[in-house]
Amino acid sequence: MGNGTAARGSAQASAGELLHLVRSGRATTRGALQRATGLSRATVGQRLDRLFRAGWLREGAGAPVESPLGGRPAARLEFDDAHAVVLAADLETRHARAALLTLTGDVLAEHTGPLRVDEGPERVLDELGARFGALLREGGRAARSVCGIGLAVPGPVDSGTGRVVQPPIMPGWDGYDIRSRLGRAFAAHAAGPAPVPVLVDNDANLMAYGEQRASYPDCSAFALVKVSTGIGAGVVVDGSVYRGVDGGAGDIGHIRVPWVPGSATALCKCGAYGCLAAVASGRALAGRLTAAGVPAASGSDVAGLLAAGHPEAARLAREAGRHVGEVLATVVTLLNPGVLMIAGDLAGTPFLTGVRELLYQRALPRSTAHLEIVTSRLGDRAGLVGAAALVVDHLYAPERAEERLAALGL
Repeated sequence: MGNGTAARGSAQASAGELLHLVRSGRATTRGALQRATGLSRATVGQRLDRLFRAGWLREGAGAPVESPLGGRPAARLEFDDAHAVVLAADLETRHARAALLTLTGDVLAEHTGPLRVDEGPERVLDELGARFGALLREGGRAARSVCGIGLAVPGPVDSGTGRVVQPPIMPGWDGYDIRSRLGRAFAAHAAGPAPVPVLVDNDANLMAYGEQRASYPDCSAFALVKVSTGIGAGVVVDGSVYRGVDGGAGDIGHIRVPWVPGSATALCKCGAYGCLAAVASGRALAGRLTAAGVPAASGSDVAGLLAAGHPEAARLAREAGRHVGEVLATVVTLLNPGVLMIAGDLAGTPFLTGVRELLYQRALPRSTAHLEIVTSRLGDRAGLVGAAALVVDHLYAPERAEERLAALGL
């Protein structure tokens, strides 16, 4: 959804565009809004009045802003995050996180528990609806305060329809109408007064969106690689998620890696042999550990072994990091990001060491001269924060904000 459009420098600038200027921090006083848009003082006041009556803006409680012309300090305008809340969920292969968040991404209530994505959309989405209802009760919020729902899923998503497209690890989900079903589940379990907007995106995309906004807002090219049971990547360029033409961007787990020993016989969940995910994902490492007499079923099991300092798990993770690093050398050369973040179950020291070893060997120095390679700042909450931000940025984008104001009769 991006960060919305900039206000037009003319008398055409709408209330929604003024809201965007305030939310982005580009103009936070009436005078600054006048200068940014060319609107008269009276027109700015009229359009701000619509936003005040909607409860979307407030005058800040902090110190007033000094006027550049001298005289009385100007009151600072702020986005009022108390007028609504957002629900978000992050589906993994074997468990799910759900949370109730403010409009600025603060978690008010949270639940993490087992939920297998291979049980199918009916069962999974109904359970998420039940968890949402419980979170509202825990957070002391009414269903009518929810302005939208965001959902992160471990598969490629057509952002126009919110449907997953041929997901390798989500049997039964291909083309399923997630938005409608989750909306009905929420209404059933939370007694919602009306359907609320539901936005769906790939988990790595939303993790990247949440991490970039929270910790690297000035980074114009940001890439995140999630290595858990599978492998995926999210890319944020100029504040917007880059999805490709139909949501398939970032699916690096299915790049073929014929140079990796044994890859020719490594069967991937997509049905092909020799994919990166088949040799370097948490699932792949779990299989190799199990074959060596160390039981493990998923990326989270491997993460547990790594946390316990298991030497074979550490060796395999470093080796997997080298395989991923070789692929990322091409990614870095193509995108030239300022930040490359490694996240997910395997994002610890052994794996990161392997990534660095091969990435710096294979990529041109020009591509890595200004590159930071880091690990997650938000941890397990990255997908939730990104999903909530996706909803808020969609609902309060200039054109959509104007539609909602009109629907409110403002």
